[in-house]
Amino acid sequence: MRTIRKLYQFFVDKPIKTGELLNNHYEVLKVIGTGSYGIVYLCEELETREKVVVKQLRPSKSSNRKEVKMFESEISVLRKLSHDKIPTFYGSFLHKKQLFYVMSFIDSDNLEDQIFFSNLTFNEKESLLILYQLLDLVDYLHKKHIYHQDLRIPNILLKNRELFLIDFGLSIHNDEGKETVEMRQQDYYDLGDILLYLLYTTYSSKNKKALPWTEELSLENETVYLLKRLLQIDEPYSNTSEIFTDLHAALSKQTGVTGT
Repeated sequence: MRTIRKLYQFFVDKPIKTGELLNNHYEVLKVIGTGSYGIVYLCEELETREKVVVKQLRPSKSSNRKEVKMFESEISVLRKLSHDKIPTFYGSFLHKKQLFYVMSFIDSDNLEDQIFFSNLTFNEKESLLILYQLLDLVDYLHKKHIYHQDLRIPNILLKNRELFLIDFGLSIHNDEGKETVEMRQQDYYDLGDILLYLLYTTYSSKNKKALPWTEELSLENETVYLLKRLLQIDEPYSNTSEIFTDLHAALSKQTGVTGT
């Protein structure tokens, strides 16, 4: 059954060709990403010549009510956001009975590509400063009762050490404004996972046997404490203010850190 579904998607989900016009406004320049339910294009807006990102719901998903609802939910979340480190939502449209939306283009590679293909590394101080930027964005989202739920290095763009957050496909907006512990702490756990990932970019294994990160990495006690709470090894954080407090403490141990 899975093979049949994959074959169906292969034939149905063919990306739109370069040069095709979408909604009589956007010329497709190239495909810049594909996901489980979306295809992302770099386009040029014909009147302004501005480069924009256009995301399409995969045609194979367009008859699935649940997938359509998820796509519409992503649009709804983006409409509510106004932050210079998050893509700006421009609008949505139907083209040949297919769903699309448009957002601003951020000219940068994602963090995953920069680590694996450009060999970008982060020491402890740099890792904590990246976490600080990301936590600031998470705090912004949570104050709007929006939970990203997919904080991963492929969904983070980094340009001149400035961080941008993308891909809100799994995000949840709690319309009632009630705090949801599980969703909040999922974002916190993901923050810890990202921090740990960054810290490992400078790690060189000297042991054949894999050891716990607490033994492999040489970190300040404040950073270890922060990580353990983010990863829920110790008491989980209940809000971003608590994380900021401990993050400040961890940063204060790094030489030459000021203005944080």
